[in-house]
Amino acid sequence: MDAPDFDATPSPAEFARLIDHTLLRPDATFGEIDQLCDEALEYGFFSVCVNAMHVERCSERLAQSATVICSVVGFPLSGCGTDAKLAETGFALASGARELDMVIPVGALKSGDEALVLSDVGAIAARCHESDALLKVILETCLLTEPEKRLAGELAIRAGADFLKTSTGFSSGGATVADVRLLREAAGPVPGVKAAGGIGTVPFALELVRAGASRLGCSRSVQLMQSLASAQG
Repeated sequence: MDAPDFDATPSPAEFARLIDHTLLRPDATFGEIDQLCDEALEYGFFSVCVNAMHVERCSERLAQSATVICSVVGFPLSGCGTDAKLAETGFALASGARELDMVIPVGALKSGDEALVLSDVGAIAARCHESDALLKVILETCLLTEPEKRLAGELAIRAGADFLKTSTGFSSGGATVADVRLLREAAGPVPGVKAAGGIGTVPFALELVRAGASRLGCSRSVQLMQSLASAQG
């Protein structure tokens, strides 16, 4: 899952396939979720990323498309235990999710409890892989020191993560080029790296990709696509 090698600006179709088109606001209406799906169809986004209560609706609306359904677990605080995350995971998978983005137990990591982090992530990874689903592990890098970011990435990969992800977008900061580069180093060439949080311009998005991101979590995906199309004439 290496980052795409874009020496030049990608085509709109190539760019769209990097994007998890995201709507995780707690007040998102059913109409907005339907619009998210329709936009994914129009632009060819890789996935839509929604809270678990909307997964079945998205699965039905996108049933005949190549767009993947992504949902979140322990989001955005990872304040629940592993059993609760497993229940949430099972519900999302049964509803049609094929990718899940879980938040690492940040407090356990910062307390030095590596065993808890490994068991928590490992349980969700195993449940995902039983259903041929991918797991992205959100490290919430804005809350971590550089050594903690490296440790979090290494533990998540050891536990079975398919992607390392920078941020929820709900904390004090989002994706940075430096963090993406660090996570790519921690992940190595095989697992993916997802940048999320604060991606509002095409140049910044491409900086993240060139730093090592293989997926972009965006709530402003349509604006990015329109900007890219305008720049390319």
